Amino acid sequence: MFNFLVTAAKGAWDGPGYEYDRSRFLEYTSEDIAVSFRELKLPQIHALMELPCLFSYEGTVEAMRFGHLKKVKLRNNERTLYIEPDIDLRVPPIPFERIEPLRTALDIRGWELNRTHWAIKDEDLLDVLVAAGLVPGEAVSPKVEKTDLPPVSAPEFQANSVGSFIEKVLNLDHGSSEVFYRGHSNRTKYRLEPSIFRKDERGNFINRDAEDRLYRELLVSNSVDFQDDVYTLDRLVRMQHYSLPTRLLDITSNPLIALFFACKGNLENDGEVIVFSMDRSQIKYFDSDTASCIANLTRLPQDRKDSIDYSSNNIRQFNKQQAVKQLLHFIKEEKPFFEGRLDPRHLRSVICVKGKYTNSRISFQSGAFLLFGHDATLDERGTEEISVQRIAVTNKRNVLKQLDQLNINESTVFPYIESSAKYIAEKFAFKGS
Repeated sequence: MFNFLVTAAKGAWDGPGYEYDRSRFLEYTSEDIAVSFRELKLPQIHALMELPCLFSYEGTVEAMRFGHLKKVKLRNNERTLYIEPDIDLRVPPIPFERIEPLRTALDIRGWELNRTHWAIKDEDLLDVLVAAGLVPGEAVSPKVEKTDLPPVSAPEFQANSVGSFIEKVLNLDHGSSEVFYRGHSNRTKYRLEPSIFRKDERGNFINRDAEDRLYRELLVSNSVDFQDDVYTLDRLVRMQHYSLPTRLLDITSNPLIALFFACKGNLENDGEVIVFSMDRSQIKYFDSDTASCIANLTRLPQDRKDSIDYSSNNIRQFNKQQAVKQLLHFIKEEKPFFEGRLDPRHLRSVICVKGKYTNSRISFQSGAFLLFGHDATLDERGTEEISVQRIAVTNKRNVLKQLDQLNINESTVFPYIESSAKYIAEKFAFKGS
């Protein structure tokens, strides 16, 4: 295994340190590796520092460097990763033309050199480079295998019945904060990320680069369904309801609904219910200006989103960028009196939004949403604004039976005739001994 680090900042690997946005970490990384780094505590940081590194620049002009990491540190409320490269001076710079024939062996994929990111590859970098005569044999260090990676942390709480779950929920102290819940049917696999940011098993984004086209295509093909929606957020909520990937993450104010989702799939794996608590002042509504700013990022093509420079603290300069002006145009389409000034901090944040109850499913599920800004991530341990606690769920088949006795089942959680028919058919199916 090795770290593959790519940047567009010229000369970055000659400097004393460099920062990555947390959102760029684990791109193009297979899921079985990424799961070990869902959280970044000392064991994960130590594992990163043990891996050899290939330091690269975007494009195919600059040479790559070989080395390790001598420091990894979380900064900016854990939104950025600061690293200090330790370039191995025994290994001269490696021209791209010497790496090109090795890309398949190193799992360096077609578009990786066009995007700043940090991947972890399940390939033996040293074996490949030594065999190619690019690294001297004395540079070889102990190998790190997947079996050496730190395990997923044990859950804070555990429940194996509706009763024990309710007991855990009621004993959590949230003070005056508002509380929401989300259920995951596999506690070691699923992460707190919206569907538009999800990746395949090899770590490639599935839908993110086509976000603006997905949005427009559904509007084109089903325009009548959206004719009463005022805001882009309203449309995203409806699209989420119809299973289109969006930058919304469903949450609920009803813990039993979250428990149902934690149990309804992956019956052989432990599920979990994530408990979110936040100050009521942090919660936005469907007509929020901040929600409009983030939601309308959906309409920008990916290359326009990626062109936005967030490095300047000068808001006036930030708003002079062409992509920001285009975003402002989208916002003013739904809010003509919106002040022509965007705050870059808002565009990269994660906010809680209460949308309109536009259909019976959202109403029954007591639905709300986490709305994710540009390349935004929600730390699996929570943030200063959003506290996160977890309850692992076992004995899922029995929990589902108990929930059914409370009238929480496929038919009521998904209140449509197809769901009701499926539920009734399963309920009355012949079960041989």
